[in-house]
Amino acid sequence: MIPFLPESLEDLWKILHHQPEYKIMSGGTDLLVRLGAGGKQPPAVVCLEKIGALNTLEKTKDEIRIGPGVTLTELLHNHLIQEHLPILHKSISTLGSPLIRNMGTLGGNICTASPAGDTLPALYLLDARMALQSARGNRVLPLQNFIKGPGKTVLADNEILSSIIIPRPAPFNIHHFEKVGQRKALAISVVSLAALLNIHKGIVKEARLAWGSVGPTIVRSRKAEAALEGKELTLASLEHAATLARSVVSPISDVRASADYRRKVTGNLLLRLAAL
Repeated sequence: MIPFLPESLEDLWKILHHQPEYKIMSGGTDLLVRLGAGGKQPPAVVCLEKIGALNTLEKTKDEIRIGPGVTLTELLHNHLIQEHLPILHKSISTLGSPLIRNMGTLGGNICTASPAGDTLPALYLLDARMALQSARGNRVLPLQNFIKGPGKTVLADNEILSSIIIPRPAPFNIHHFEKVGQRKALAISVVSLAALLNIHKGIVKEARLAWGSVGPTIVRSRKAEAALEGKELTLASLEHAATLARSVVSPISDVRASADYRRKVTGNLLLRLAAL
């Protein structure tokens, strides 16, 4: 398998124009594992790591733009992420090992489109948008419209994710991410929960909730969110919201957990917010 290392987007478009069957790689922590496990071997891979335009991170007045090639380790240690996007920071801190985070990129975690992708619930709550680019032009769409299902995105042939755009979030005083796995470290999520809560004088003014690994894509429950808003964050209010959340998820049974277990944990993770 031949590797290509273009150093500009112009070089990338030239390669893909002549060889559209080549596989694009960013980080490779998912792709290389699949290929090593007997996946279909492409004639070549095109690595994006040397394209400087895909490795930037900047803040404007209204948003933060993250290049898809920025590694998870870089994001973990970046003050903009720590200060403005703490829920994304929390989700990255649970992802893999230091070695995986050193190689893995945010763009790769998104484009893999796994329901268990650790960064995805946080990005859904942050209203992240995906900037897509090809030699034909550019387009921008919400993350929930970018991911179509397990391992599936709307990326067209010879099109790449060029930037992750996150609007400066409204003030939240609870930024929570938690996942349940089969072990304490290096675990693939069985169920994960991302929660953003704005609580003022004991009352929940706004709630955003998203679960991973309980459906073909990330699941939000607007009814569960609405059930918390306008109320105190008590075990009783959380139990009601948990019941609503369990009713909207559609988990599967696999080697890591049964569907019934995932549905139960969906609500149980929400109950844990009472201890915050």
